Amino acid sequence: MDQRFYDAVLSSPVIAAVKDMEGLEDCLSLENIQVVFLLFGDICSIAGLVDQVKNAGKIAMVHTDLISGLASNKEIAVDFLHRTTGMDGIISTRPNFISRARELGLITILRLFVIDSMALAGISKLESVKPDFLEILPGVMPKTIKKIAQTTHIPLLAGGLIAEKEDVMAALNAGAMAVSTTDRRVWR
Repeated sequence: MDQRFYDAVLSSPVIAAVKDMEGLEDCLSLENIQVVFLLFGDICSIAGLVDQVKNAGKIAMVHTDLISGLASNKEIAVDFLHRTTGMDGIISTRPNFISRARELGLITILRLFVIDSMALAGISKLESVKPDFLEILPGVMPKTIKKIAQTTHIPLLAGGLIAEKEDVMAALNAGAMAVSTTDRRVWR
């Protein structure tokens, strides 16, 4: 695991998840934000977006599944992003992308939508993928986060529907190391 990322989320447990240029510009001006999740862009713009994050001294994580023009389910998409951007790591729902990114030495976050008991039961099978972090969505389920934290050795992030300080505190108290949110009020 990349120690810089680990230290960043420990010291600043709110991660800015940005979905547009306005949000990107806003989070880059905030000193307390150290990690940025890029949830938008396309194959023509992503390198420039990553550069903006890196030039602001922040860690740039690209959500590979949300980059327009990367329709491939093949690992070559991760190779492309690695070669054409200076990203620090990826977020993906695809275990094969996580495995490839690990081979390339990138930080990896496997994003999981825990929508029912079958999804919850399947988390233990993901240990073999060996992501650096699991991001649990929605992140406003403290009891579920606590259950997952007790069953896995992989550090947890919580994301999705985090809209208030109480949501942040509940996720952290349940066992998440940090939370990601698009809500700019929470970034502050």
